[in-house]
Amino acid sequence: MRGRVLLLVIASLFAMVQIVFTQEKQGPPIARRDDVKETLHGVTVEDPYRWLEDQNSPDTRAWIDAENTYTQSLIGNLPTRPYIEKRLGELLKVDNYKQAFEQGGRTFYAERKADQDQFVLLMRKSAAAAPVVLVDPHPLSPDHSTSVTFKDVSEDGTLVAYEIRKGGADEVEIHFLNVDTKKELDDHLPAARYFGLQIVPDKSGCYYDVMTAEGPRVRWHKLGTDVNDDVEIFGKGYGPEKIIGSQLSEDGRWLLSTVLYGSSADKTEVFFLDREAKGEMKPLIHDIDARFFGEIGGDHFFVHTNWRAPNGRVLDIDLKHPDRPHWFQILSEKPDAVIENMRLAGGNVVITYLKDVTSHINFFTPNGVPAGEVSFPAMGTVAEFSGHWKSKVAHFAFSSFHIPKTIYRYNTETKAKTVFARVNAPVNSAELELKQVWYESKDKTKIPMFILARKGLELNGANPTYMTGYGGFNVSYTPQFSAVAVLWAESGGVFALPNLRGGGEFGESWHQAGMMEKKQNVFDDFIGAAEYLIDKKYTSPEHFAISGRSNGGLLMGAALTQHPELFKAVDCGYPLLDMIRYQDFLVAKFWVPEYGSSENADQFQYILKYSPYHNIHKDTKYPATIFVTGDSDTRVAPLHARKMAAMLQWAQGGDAPILLHYDTKAGHSEGQAVKKIIDDTTDEISFLWWQLGVTPKEAPSTTRPPNSKLRKPATRQS
Repeated sequence: MRGRVLLLVIASLFAMVQIVFTQEKQGPPIARRDDVKETLHGVTVEDPYRWLEDQNSPDTRAWIDAENTYTQSLIGNLPTRPYIEKRLGELLKVDNYKQAFEQGGRTFYAERKADQDQFVLLMRKSAAAAPVVLVDPHPLSPDHSTSVTFKDVSEDGTLVAYEIRKGGADEVEIHFLNVDTKKELDDHLPAARYFGLQIVPDKSGCYYDVMTAEGPRVRWHKLGTDVNDDVEIFGKGYGPEKIIGSQLSEDGRWLLSTVLYGSSADKTEVFFLDREAKGEMKPLIHDIDARFFGEIGGDHFFVHTNWRAPNGRVLDIDLKHPDRPHWFQILSEKPDAVIENMRLAGGNVVITYLKDVTSHINFFTPNGVPAGEVSFPAMGTVAEFSGHWKSKVAHFAFSSFHIPKTIYRYNTETKAKTVFARVNAPVNSAELELKQVWYESKDKTKIPMFILARKGLELNGANPTYMTGYGGFNVSYTPQFSAVAVLWAESGGVFALPNLRGGGEFGESWHQAGMMEKKQNVFDDFIGAAEYLIDKKYTSPEHFAISGRSNGGLLMGAALTQHPELFKAVDCGYPLLDMIRYQDFLVAKFWVPEYGSSENADQFQYILKYSPYHNIHKDTKYPATIFVTGDSDTRVAPLHARKMAAMLQWAQGGDAPILLHYDTKAGHSEGQAVKKIIDDTTDEISFLWWQLGVTPKEAPSTTRPPNSKLRKPATRQS
């Protein structure tokens, strides 16, 4: 009997060896290559993996399953995983807070306890009162993949509208809750893409902005009635490439709707409705090619605009006398700072300036007279500002890469700044050093870059380096707390963030220098940052990893196809990669004002030059790459990562692995459970550390697992 058992054990071990050898020999799953070609503007474009665009086809699902199996076989048991997972847990499994604001004398906020996966919506009737749980999302899904956020609160603080988001989808349901009784109203808005919601002061109903098949619409919902009977207020004639966001004055008299021409909002239109006059929406700003965003204070619309001011200025528009001759400038453009945000609080106009990519808060009277400022101890970011025109209480948060978030409560009368909540993540910030350097891009433009590392870092060219970036849509990437940045720096590496053109760090001119036909500037800026770090001996290509998400995923695709020799490993998440067809999927028409479209002959020419999917060359040695996406991404179609992974696996001329990390639930938006965030981030960092050979003192030696000796895949036949 024992001999038979021994033979069975030996046979099992032999079978396991055979499986490992077969997988090692085969490499990644083989994706079918079809002979798909089309002629666009006289140019033949090949698309052999177009079949992978069909997310639900049996062939695609089988390929996804095979890719996930292959990926987990390589990264599932890497020796640094336990250390990474443990440290990320220490940094992220702490009491956390967000969305703090006051309404009706009550304070509302979201809190996630250290042992919780999701934020819970809470309320305090006073500063000294105990918190009251309003909505706890944990019972809503067994895997805690459902999240909730505040959408609006009535003027008296007794009625809450909140979003329910499943997975990471952009579409949410909206529910209503009586704060005092904690009972749900029968009303709810079905799952859709909502841009805003405003409860009127008497709580009889709400206005909301929703994307329909025809385009964005503003609707009125009377509480207690069927949502199918909701009345369309505004939006007819605007197609799905537009966005509409509305706001209501505190007294409920004025409704303003802002039309955005694409996600980068290079142009906006503003319409307003005097609810007292019971009239119709009238145009306020509709014939100027610039951005206009603002808030209503009393009967005045205070507007932050880049019209004739690339760095931003502030106008006062009296809604009772809205004609342009009555517009009044209260704050002029600054040459050395950019207006990042404008809010109202306590009868003040509150400006968040960006100066050299660091946040500063300044208060002004409605006439533009300085009324105080708030200072901070380090280079960092102000976010989550909330306030009301008639209330002296405001809230805002501050953090930096290595400084966890603190939410402050600010009194606009006394100028007192007190701590409302602090995230006590275990970070020894004093051991880490954040510096800002400037380097030259390809065209000699000076670009700033943040670098975080341990103090006294030796510049020996061998430091494992993680660089990320974005560069698009007028978005400013400023120093905010990052568990990845802390983990990487305290483990002896370098974390770097260059502020690329295309963002908003230096105003509209900076944005325009990295969009449309100038998009290549963004990629050149990123490559310039890499060359700077290598030249200054921070690192070398063998120790260099890069990572980016969404538009930053496009950046990763461009970097690895244009300069594969500079990087050892790439983490490319939720990316845009097939830029010839991107505009045909999901909400991508929002982005045509930023990128252009291949449907336009002139724009096609420059897009084709950088489109990552179309610039992969057979038998090139590409860096190790992991593509990250998921079925629930309803913003950037997951087909980009699928097609690019297949194409790169086919073309790979070296032995570096090309992997697809594909989640069947995760999406683009926020709301992932903490455990899920830790698991996914552990996967990605483990992959990068494996490739770079990173071994922190607390972790075992980083070596390839026994089944991961990669061979060049066999040549696929078209």
